[in-house]
Amino acid sequence: MKNLLLVLIVMVGLPSMAQTELNDYKYVIVPKKFDAFKEPNQYQTSTLVKHLFSEMGFETAYEDELPMEVNTNRCLALTAHIVDGSNMFTTKAAIKLEDCQGKEVYTSQEGRSKEKNYKDSYNEAIRESFRSISSLNYKYSGKSKTNEPVTVNMQNDVKTVAADKSQKPKNLNSAVEQEATLEQQRYKDNTPKPSNYTKPATSAEVVSQVATQEEQKYKDNTPKSSSINKSVSGAQIKNARPSEGVLYAQGLDNGYQLVDSTPKIRLKIYRTSIPDYYLAESDTKSGVVFENNGKWFFEYYENDQLVTESLEIKF
Repeated sequence: MKNLLLVLIVMVGLPSMAQTELNDYKYVIVPKKFDAFKEPNQYQTSTLVKHLFSEMGFETAYEDELPMEVNTNRCLALTAHIVDGSNMFTTKAAIKLEDCQGKEVYTSQEGRSKEKNYKDSYNEAIRESFRSISSLNYKYSGKSKTNEPVTVNMQNDVKTVAADKSQKPKNLNSAVEQEATLEQQRYKDNTPKPSNYTKPATSAEVVSQVATQEEQKYKDNTPKSSSINKSVSGAQIKNARPSEGVLYAQGLDNGYQLVDSTPKIRLKIYRTSIPDYYLAESDTKSGVVFENNGKWFFEYYENDQLVTESLEIKF
């Protein structure tokens, strides 16, 4: 008799506990694709579950269309899942609700259907499973659930250690300094830390010194400015062959082609990194074309002899 009474108490108490638990949640999130199915909203399961929870009084939303309140506090909502226990002959479905931490809050009774059409059978099974949820008479209690982290206050957790003030560390350069008195507790690590500073590499020291009994020397290695003029225009061109006529420069992507009045291409010249200094080639010769003191010259080797020709170029 006592065992029967205990069973009755449990059976009466469980729905009440489930109701209280569900009443703490304002929203139900419905997946557009349940794990039990291959396609989104297969057999219209998502739209049906969302509709039935809305009829019960829940605020419902699909998982990709959450309201701002749920985005801010996900623990205001439960997430719905379909537990599919179907076999070859019977469609079976139950509704499971989980909180923001994936913990099961409630699972409905299993609904069943013998319909051969899957859409009709899942519709019937899901509606039957919702009878147990509807019997809980859900009404949002307004109780706020949050997912705020727990704050642990460790203030005053440091234990005081009595110390003899008359004793002082013998090693003043100790790697670790510790002090534990009633007034102060301190710990300092003096272990040298490696530096990440990299000394810039130099090809040579600016000043070199030698001071020995045999030799005393001081040398200043500071770089001196060079008086060498690398400019081509500074050279004097002698014994240049005269120009054979005016050449007209026609632009190329990387230089010019020089044509005479015929017009025939006499030279093609190509830019280099030096201003007014070009690599040049004709049908029979290869060399360089450059400007010197306002005049243009073509230099090349002929029978191992350097030949310089004057050019009159119109750009």
